[in-house]
Order: sequence, then C-alpha cells, then structure tokens
Amino acid sequence: MQLGQLLLVREGQASFGADGHDLLSPLGWEQGRLLGLALVGRLQPTVLVRGAMRRHQETAEATCGAAGWTAEVVEDAGWDEFDHFAMLDAHPSAFGDRLPSGAEFQGWFDSAADRWTSGEFDGDYAEPWSTFTARVDAALARAIDTAGPTGTAVIFTSGGPISWVIATALAGPPAAGSRTVLWSRLNQVVVNSSVSKVATGRDDLFLLSFNEHAHLEGLRAPVSETKSQA
Repeated sequence: MQLGQLLLVREGQASFGADGHDLLSPLGWEQGRLLGLALVGRLQPTVLVRGAMRRHQETAEATCGAAGWTAEVVEDAGWDEFDHFAMLDAHPSAFGDRLPSGAEFQGWFDSAADRWTSGEFDGDYAEPWSTFTARVDAALARAIDTAGPTGTAVIFTSGGPISWVIATALAGPPAAGSRTVLWSRLNQVVVNSSVSKVATGRDDLFLLSFNEHAHLEGLRAPVSETKSQA
C-alpha cells in the first residue's frame, strides 16, 4: 500500500524576552540549519508548508537553505500556535509580582491549559480549544490534499498543532476526549526543530515517529523550551 507522508517540524527556539518574541534566537537558527543538514539526501518534499508566524518562516528558511530545497514554501495560518499568553491571562497565577520558579510556572501553565481544553470557559478565549483543534484539522486536511496520496509534505509549525496531529494519529478522530489528554502530555515535550512523522492513507493517519531530534545531539539546550517560550 502506497502512503503519503507528513513531516511536522517544530520551530526553532524563539527569542524569549526580546522585543520581538516571534523571532528565532541564534540558537533557533542553528537548530533549523542542523535539521536541514540532517535531511540532505534523505527526502525530496512534494510540498513545503509553514504557519504564518515569523518563527515558522525563519525555521523554514534555515532548514530549507541547509537542505538545498528551493521550492516555494506555502503559508497556511492554520498551522499557527495557540495564544498561550491569552490562555495564561485567562487563568491568573498566584505569584503576583513574584517571578515563579520553573516548576511553579509549569504548574501554572498546565492548570491554564486544563482550563482552556475543558471547554467549560470558552467565552473567556478569543480562540476556544474546539476552534483551535478544528483549525489544525482543516490545515492538516489541506496539507494531505496538496501532497497527494503518495507525496511528502514538510510542515513548519509549533508544538501545539504538532501535538494535536500526533494525538489524532494515536487515538483516532472519534476519540475526542482521549485526544485532548494525549495532546496535553505530548505538548509538554515537543523539542525545538524536532521532526514528527505521520503516514496518510485510506482517510486515516498512522504515527511513524515522534519528536526526532538526533540532529541536535551535542548542541546546547536541545530539550524543549518551557511553554512561555513556545
């Protein structure tokens, strides 16, 4: 059976704390370049797609430049990350003006994500959870259609959309509740510039690999950033 293939690339490290957060840091550019070098000769994409965020564009530039891919990279805002700042604002922390520790921040982020994904407070968010997942589902369908039944699409996006696609491949479309639980766990560990692969065929998704990042071995800070830096 011939299958199509999607390679989902998380953007490189963003410039957290800088005036332009939606920009790659020097490390983020290097992560993208190393990924491109690792992919040289391994595949020739049928289509290249990126979200509309600046860090998606820059990761695509770094990776495609190093890999020698010259095809046009199609922009699709359906692959954009959710607004984690708005999600946190809707669930104020107990820290006040005090800077939380990493563990405290992660606990706050997880609680805010649980509130958002519960669907019980949709009126508090410009993009409720159900709207976000529908947006990613639509972008996924467009990518599959564009790549064709046997093509390969490389998609430059963020941890949130990647985690939803992988959760869908693992749980299947009917299991909406279990997909949400899977998403919450997967979204905590997606590494910058990592590659996750799914095969497409017969109106279904099949997980091939998740969070590949061997190209970052030996590079400083290869692990996933905290979600404040997503």
